[in-house]
Formats: sequence, structure tokens, C-alpha cells
Amino acid sequence: MQPFAPKPDAELQTAPVQWSLLAWAALVGVLTGVAVVGFHALYTRINSTLFGPFVEALLRIGHNSLLPLQLPAPPPTPVPPVSTAAGTPLEALLHIGLGGLGMVPPPPPPVEPPPLPSLQIPDWLRLWPVLVVPTLGGALVGILRRWLGEIGPGLPSLMAMADGAIDAAPRLPWLRLLAASVSLGSGASLGPEGPSVEAGGNVGLWLALKGRLTPQSQKALVAAGVAAGLAAGFKAPIAGVFFAFEGSFSGLGGRPSLRAVLVAAISATLVVQVGLGDTPILRLPAYDVRSLWELPLYLVLGVLASLMSWALIRLLELGRSPRLQQVLKQLPAGLPTAAGGLAVGLIALEFPQVLGVGYDTIEALLGSDGGVPLLTLVLLLGAKLLATGLSNALGFVGGGFAPSLVLGAVLGNCYGQLLGDSGLHLAVAAPPAYAMVGMAAVLAGSARAPLTALLLLFELTHDIRIVLPLMAAAGLSAGLVERWHGLHDPGLLGPDPAEEQRRSQLAALAVSDALEPEAPLVLEASTSAADGLAAVVEAHGHCLLLVNGPWVSGLVTLADLQRCIGRGPGADGTPPSLQDSLRTDLVWLPASAQLSQLEDQLEAHDLRQVPVFTVPAEIAASLPQGLPPQGLPLQALVGVASRDGMARALARAKLNPVAGGGTSSKPDQSS
Repeated sequence: MQPFAPKPDAELQTAPVQWSLLAWAALVGVLTGVAVVGFHALYTRINSTLFGPFVEALLRIGHNSLLPLQLPAPPPTPVPPVSTAAGTPLEALLHIGLGGLGMVPPPPPPVEPPPLPSLQIPDWLRLWPVLVVPTLGGALVGILRRWLGEIGPGLPSLMAMADGAIDAAPRLPWLRLLAASVSLGSGASLGPEGPSVEAGGNVGLWLALKGRLTPQSQKALVAAGVAAGLAAGFKAPIAGVFFAFEGSFSGLGGRPSLRAVLVAAISATLVVQVGLGDTPILRLPAYDVRSLWELPLYLVLGVLASLMSWALIRLLELGRSPRLQQVLKQLPAGLPTAAGGLAVGLIALEFPQVLGVGYDTIEALLGSDGGVPLLTLVLLLGAKLLATGLSNALGFVGGGFAPSLVLGAVLGNCYGQLLGDSGLHLAVAAPPAYAMVGMAAVLAGSARAPLTALLLLFELTHDIRIVLPLMAAAGLSAGLVERWHGLHDPGLLGPDPAEEQRRSQLAALAVSDALEPEAPLVLEASTSAADGLAAVVEAHGHCLLLVNGPWVSGLVTLADLQRCIGRGPGADGTPPSLQDSLRTDLVWLPASAQLSQLEDQLEAHDLRQVPVFTVPAEIAASLPQGLPPQGLPLQALVGVASRDGMARALARAKLNPVAGGGTSSKPDQSS
């Protein structure tokens, strides 16, 4: 009989902890799925009631109240019922008589009454219920938010809570989903996916705190809730999984977190399919392929989508500005959101497609091969942007995913028409093909999630042919927006208060505060890689600067040197030089930069040190990478700023706030 040997602690703990985390993730997915099913049923019910029987009752009241103006009074004409077959504002308003894009056939015209000798009601006055419904909904949402308190933290703050950066205060999502239901049901130009994702994240963190799980498990359950919310909102579990690991959630690591996210997404999707059926959230046509030579045209669409994403993000940022929100808080409860609803209603008098989620508009555009006037689509772009910005700024509750999809569909349809019969008359795919790619490109740029956008459209179309155009347009759009807004911009997710505070502290400190006390290591490009590696090790550094005479031409890291030496000598037997070790262009910063810019350069290029140069203002204003082509003058080198130096600068600022803030105005060029 073999003596009993106890297993190591790791083997004893791994299986129970993983199974426990999977059980918690399954519970998060089920609860999120139930919440999303109830949310979907509630806001569609509110929508169909307000834009159905309620609007019909208002029309009848208005008709009866205006009868005394008509002499003599003919027999009352029955008001045609409002069609609510789709349960959405778009179809209801189209049948009221607002017209629209022209894809939904109008109902049969009623029998014309005999002409009246009295005053006739103007057409625009007969549409007054379109103004009443969003206004009343806005007032109710504002009162709910003011009297019932906070609706819970948003998505960017949840990970900060799980990390311990701020106090954890998750809220069960009932109030958030109720406010979002009234907002979307009354016609706010927002989407349901944002509240669904935020609800899942709050459920995940709330359960993790109740279960007293470890911080890493808390982060995993927040990500699981996020994946469950997106998977349930779009009925797209794969896109939900990838969204959980993009953006703010990229710090999650390890197989346990991945398994938890998978389990939550699957659980939520199953619950939604049982509760709402397995019909796709959007009915998209088959992708039209004409020629592989169209790929450059999709790249141009990616550029246009990045501009649209930038406009949407900037508009949402303006609406969230602290000054504006402080002014709105001083107004009576419900007044700002009521005013926002009235403004959205005024826009809807001409463009009813701005109301609500907008999936009807997307399907109508995807079913039209250029039959919509181009000018109408261009005006609809501006109307949808304005309505979304007003809905977000004035207190309605909803997400930005659906508006970005609508904007992308309209933009892509415009672009397809310009390439085809309405413009250049090229033999390209029909406008719906460009509309589908435009949806993914605008979503990728505005949400900072290209993989999510790519997989979402692929799950909705189930067409492998669309993947290549989606990758090209979505990747380019996200890359351009990231370059314009920076790596830390949250996009549609909104700001994270803790992260914004930390970034503002970095922006208040000059890069000179993070300079290393030692002089940077500078070697000629002809030096052997082995000698360069020995010099870096002796200096206890992480990189060296490569010079060609008086010009600094490159930055070589410790990993670059090791890879170069590992390849061995060249074909002629000569040992590799430092020039052979150079893998990237020169990464640098001007002496006028702040620590926030230093962090961006360090993270984007996975570096620990970045050289700092004193350069003219016109060069410093450009992107600090690889400028000018010949390099930077060695005599302008100030030193190297590092991650450790940045940490020391932040610590000094906390110990002495006055002195720390005083260095922010002008960097110490003498360093």
C-alpha cells in the first residue's frame, strides 16, 4: 500500500474555484437574460401603447375639440386606426401620415369629405401627438431619475469598482431598465443594447460582492455580465464574448475568465431565445458580391465611417460635459428631459425615422436598392445625429449602439448610391451591401470594438463573403478614431470618473517630471548587437538610442537585441549590428508633453522608456513618432522618461499637491 501523499495546494484549489466561478457566471447569464427579456417586453409594450391607442385617443380628442371651428359641422369622420403591427414608432408614424423614406406602403386613403366653408386645420397641427408622446415620456424619465435616485453605475465604472479603484456600489438594474423602457418606448433616439450591457455588468458585480469573491473573480463576473447583456440584446453570443475582452476589459486574463464569459453569454442567449424566440434582431439580406476589386471602395467607406464615428462621439461628449449637466441639475425635475423629448418630436415631424431604436429604418434601407432619394438620406444623417445627441444630453436612458448602426446604414446606403446609379455609375454592389458594411464600420469606430462589430454583422448575416469587406472597413474606422481620440477614449461607453481623474492628474504633470536621473544610453548604428546588449545590461536599462552621426534614428529595446542575436550571424558570417536590431521607427516625445502623452506612447508601443527631445513647436505639434524622416538631432536630447519615473512623479504629486500641480504649466526644459 502506497503511503498517502497530499496533493499540492494548486491542484486542490484549481477545480473547485473554477467550477464555482462557472456556476456564478451561469447565474449571471440567466439573471441578465431574464432582465433583458422583461426589458424588451416592457419597452415594446410601452411603445405600441403610446404610438397606438394613446395617439389614436389624442387624435380623436383633438378632432372633437376642433369641431366648433367648422361651420356647418358635417357628420364626424372616423379617425383611421393607427397601425402598430411592428410595435415601433416608425411604422406607427408612417401610417399616421408623416410619410417617411417611402419604403413602407401607405394605407388606403380615407374617403374625402365634402369641402368645408370654414377654417381648415393645417397639416402640421394635426400631427401634434408626435410632440406630446416624447415630451410626456421625457418628463416621466426625468422625474424617475430625480426622485428615485441613481440608476446605478455605468459600464466604465464597473471595472474600476472591481479593481478597487473606487468604492463598489453596484445596483440591481430594475430602475435603469424601467427608465430605459420609458425612454425608448416614448421615442428617444437611443438603443436598448446599452442598458442591457450595463444591467448585466451590475448584476455580475452585485453577485460577486454578495458571494465575497476575489477581486479577479469580480472582474470576471463583470465581464461575464457584459457579455451576457450584449449577447442577449443582439442574440449574438459570439459578439458578446469578444466585446467582453475588448476595450476596458482587455485586462482580463486566464482561462477561468474566458470560460466564465462563455458560460454567461450562452446562458443569457438561451434564456432570450426561450423568452423572445430565435428570430434575429435584424433581418438582413444576403450580401451582394460583384468583384473583389471593390475592396478599396470599402476602405474609403471605412474612412467616411470613422468621420461619422468621430462626430457621434464628440456629440455625446458635449452632452456629457460637466458644465451642461450641472446646469440641467438645477432645473426642475423632468423639465430637461421633457424639453429633449419635445425637440426630438419636432425633428420627427419631418423625419419620423429618428424615433426609437431604429431597426425598422435599417431594414427598410437594407431592402432598398437605391430607391431612397440621396438628399433625403443626407438630411436623415444630420437629423439622427442631432436627435441622438439631444436624447443623450437631456437625460433619456439608452445606449449608443443602435444609433451607430442606423447612422452606418444610412451612410453606407448614401455611399453605395454615389458609386452606382446616382453618381459614378460604377459596376458595384447594390447600396444595401454598403449599408451593411457601414453599420459595422460606424459601430467599430464609435464603440472602439472592431472585432465585436465584425462578428456581430457576421452572426446576423451568416455570410462568409461579407467578412473581408467588414474587416477592411471596420478595422480602418476603429484605427482612425483611436488615432484621433487617443487610446483611453471610451467611445460610446461613456466616461469612467475614476479613470478620468487619473488621466487628468497625468495631464497636469510635465514629462520632465518622469525623466530618469541617468543619462540615456546612446550608441552608433554600426556597433555590434552583442556589445549593445552588454551595454544595456551593465546600465540596468531597457533600451538604447541608435545614432547615425549627429542624428538619433531609432530606439532599440532589450527584446530587440535578444531576438537579433538569437538569429545568429548574417549570410556573410558577420555578426549583427545595432542597425540590424532596429524593429520600429523612432518613438519619442517633445519636452512640452505631459505624462498622459507619455503613458499613451508607452502603452501603444509596449515600451518602458521613451526619449524626450527639445524641438521646435511645429515639430512638437505633429504626431511624436518618426519625425522628421532623418531623425532628431542628438544635441536636442533631454533624457528618457520611463514608467518608473511616471509612477514617482504621481507619488510626488500626491505627497505635495501644490508642488505637483505647479509643474504642470511649463515643463522643466533644463532636465
